[in-house]
Order: sequence, then structure tokens, then C-alpha cells
Amino acid sequence: MAKAGRKGCSCPGFLRKNWLLLSTVAAVLMGIGVGMLVREYGKLSNLDKFYFSFPGEVLMRMLKLIILPLIISSMITGVAALDSSVSGKIGLRAVIYYFCTTVIAVILGIVLVVTIKPGVPQTANEIDRVGSTPEVSTVDAMLDLIRNMFPENLVQACFQQYKTKREKVEATTGVDKNSSTFTEEPVTTATTAEASENKTQEYKIVGMYSDGINVLGLIVFCLVFGMVIGKMGEKGQVLVDFFNALNEATMRIVQIIMWYMPIGIVFLIAGKIIEVEDWEIFRKLGLYMATVLSGLAIHSTIILPLIYLIIVRKNPFRFAMGMAQALLTALMISSSSATLPVTFRCAEEKNFIDKRITRFVLPVGATINMDGTALYEAVAAVFIAQLNDLELDIGQIVTISVTATAASIGAAGVPQAGLVTMVIVLSAVGLPAEDVTLIIAVDWLLDRFRTMVNVLGDAFGTGIVEKLSKKELEQMDVTSEVNIVNPFALETTILDNDETETKKSYVNGGFAVDKSDTISFTQTSQF
Repeated sequence: MAKAGRKGCSCPGFLRKNWLLLSTVAAVLMGIGVGMLVREYGKLSNLDKFYFSFPGEVLMRMLKLIILPLIISSMITGVAALDSSVSGKIGLRAVIYYFCTTVIAVILGIVLVVTIKPGVPQTANEIDRVGSTPEVSTVDAMLDLIRNMFPENLVQACFQQYKTKREKVEATTGVDKNSSTFTEEPVTTATTAEASENKTQEYKIVGMYSDGINVLGLIVFCLVFGMVIGKMGEKGQVLVDFFNALNEATMRIVQIIMWYMPIGIVFLIAGKIIEVEDWEIFRKLGLYMATVLSGLAIHSTIILPLIYLIIVRKNPFRFAMGMAQALLTALMISSSSATLPVTFRCAEEKNFIDKRITRFVLPVGATINMDGTALYEAVAAVFIAQLNDLELDIGQIVTISVTATAASIGAAGVPQAGLVTMVIVLSAVGLPAEDVTLIIAVDWLLDRFRTMVNVLGDAFGTGIVEKLSKKELEQMDVTSEVNIVNPFALETTILDNDETETKKSYVNGGFAVDKSDTISFTQTSQF
């Protein structure tokens, strides 16, 4: 009887603990059902569709609103809490992990697409083209990435990214006085040869700003800023406290947003289902989609858990279940940056990852760790080559691998950023860039699944880096008890009584520092 009673009590406890996850799953199913019903019987106009998806748009805006304060506060407090040598080691481990998993994802994608051959049974002419091809130069895109790491204006970086564009300069020849004759007189074979020798198409680079947070630039600045105030000691402690409070306030706002999330997700999914006009394209690209999805499934259910199991020696699927809310959110909104608030919450509250690790590793991961995107780009490039009946040699496949890895790092954590980097990959191996329009029609769906894999990769990364950095973190905890004010190291320590707390405190330059993760000015006023 006692056992039965205990079991009965566990059900309400489980529901209370996981109400958000369960309500999100219910919202997903309801969104699919509502979308199908409205699509079949509603006959909505384009304007009606726009209004119908409005609650979903509000959810996206809420999540995007919180990205900026979250990245800034978490990065600065995370780096400031670490010793400079420790933060360097943690950063290096995180980057090595991201690089290795991305390379593995690209190789897996290429092996699958070469084995399954989804583009062989059909040609490019059989598939309808949708949208337009983004104009991207590989060299310019890479240089823009470096430029954005060092923004001219920090305030502007909060809402705009720098971007260069090539513009054609009016044709000129080696001989200025004959410049007009080449365009007006009939061209013979000789003059064509002469023209090709003297007359080259000139371009000029024009800089401009496009809307969107320059996450990379902000991360670089916050990284340096956090290291500097961390080394300033007492003088910098006021700033550390400010950003700690900002981070705490931001996470509380995230909890408020979570209450609205199930409602927003219903309309987000239903609105997307209603918008899709041509379901026939899914049949035509079915094998291609199956290749991408099987690659993402293998990477997320076998490769990433295996790496986690080997290094951490804990159950990876239990860890993944702790991240379920973040994974569902990523699946619904297809943006790893917008999912960041939920990822933080799951990693810290469900999987109990050290805050010094999550605050440092997760913002970087959301920007540069794109396993799913890299796999998708590798599969798409080879698929387009197969559609055009082109045989790729080993050199071209290696080029696709390297370019897909590099381009995925540059992919901003926003919806469908992969299409822009896709053009870079295609251009690198001489494939027609305009063929990216063949896969745009199904990209919105695949984008959701690859974002989910990206977020899962970030999450496993925090667990792995925490395990590898355990000695350094423990050493910092011991040192902080003696002479270092560390905002996170002592956060979970429970003191036996008030007397021990007083003994551990000390007065230093007007500050009374104790183990309660606060710096109190009121205590000093008693002296």
C-alpha cells in the first residue's frame, strides 16, 4: 500500500516538474492538427494567413528580444569568473570539440549522399525552382566574417552586421581613347581577342550594413571585456556584480516567456503548414530529404552520444532528455540563437552544468558550432552535382568537406542562414550557384531539424568541456575560499551555520565579501 501511495504521489510531482515540456509537446501536436484542419477547410487568403500566425510571431520576437542581454551578461560574467589561463583552456577544448564534431558531421553526410545517390534518378529540370539565388563571393564572405569580429561601433553591432557587395565598374580598356569604340563598333574576331586582352571586368567593393545582431563581434568584445574586469580585482568587481544581476534578471524574464511558449508554438506550426503551397515538391525531393534526415539522426543519436559516453562516462540519453525543452524549441523556431535562453535554462537547471562553463561555452557554440548545417551543406552540394550529372573526384569532395566546415562556422544562428553559405560551397567546386533554388522549397523543414542537432551538439559540448575542465574548476573553488571573489564557485555551497559564514568573510577595501554570492555595502557601514 505504501508503495502504491508513493507511486501515486510521483505522478503529480512528475507533471509539476515537466509541465513545460509536456505542454510544448501537446502544443506541437495541436499545431499540426490545427494547421491541417485550417488548410483543408479554412480557405484563408494571404492576409488571413498572416494574421493567423501572429501569436507565433510574438513568441519569436520575445525570444529574439532576450538574446542580446543574455549573450552579453553570460559571456562577461562567465569569463570574469574564470582565471585567464583557465578560460583559455576551456575555450580551446570547446573549439576543438566543435571542430571535430563538425568534421565528423560533414564526412557522415558525404558518405550517405554518395551511397544513397538521391540525385541520380532525376535531373535538375524535373524539380521546380523557388526563390532567388543569394549573391555571395567566397573570399568576401570570409573577410566579412573577420570584419564582423571587430565591429566599428559596439551599439550598432547590437542590431546590424557589416556586409560587402561587389558592384561592376563601367567597362574600361587599356587604351582610354578607344574605350567607346569597343561598345559601339561591330566586333570582329581580332578585336574580340584584343578586347579580352585589354578589357577586363572591374569590380569595386561597396560596404553596407544589414539588419541582424552581430553576435560574433559582441562575443569577441565580451570575451576581452570579461577577461579585463576579471583581472581588475576589487575595482572590476562592481561591474562583475552588475552583469551578474543582469544575467539573473534576464533568466527570470526567460521563465516568464516560457509560460507563453506553448500558445506561440501552436500558431507558429499551424501558420507554417497553412503557408506551404506545393506539397508535391516533398515527393520529388523525398530521397534527398531522407538522406539529410538520416544523417542528422545518426549524428544526434549515435555519434554525439558516443563521444559524450566515452569522455564523460555518463548516460548521454538522460542528458539529452534534460535538454528536451531546448530541442523542441529549436525544432519549432529553427534558430539556435533564439533558443539560447531555453538552452541555458535546461543545461543549468536540468543537467546541473557548472554556470562558469555554460555562460562561456553556450553563446560561442550557438554562433560557431553548426554540425547539422555542415552535414546539410555537404549533402546538398553532392546532391546538386548528381542532379547535373557531374562526377565529383576526390579533390572536389575534400573541397566540399573543407568549405562546408568553414562555411558552417560563419553561418549566423538565424533561420535559413545555411542557404547563403550553401552558395559558397557550390561556388568552391564550380557547381551552378543558381541550383540552390532547387532545394529552397524544403529548406524551411530541414532547417528545423538541423537547428535541433546544432543545439544538441552545443549541449553535449558543455557536459564534455565541464568533465575535461573538472580539475581547473575544483582548483578555482579551493583558491576562491582563501583569496578570490568568485561569483559562481561557491554558489551551491551550503554553510552549516551563520558563525562559519562570518568567519569566512573578510573586509577588503570597503567591501564585505562572503560566500553568498553577494557583495554587500551595508555591512561596511557598521564599522
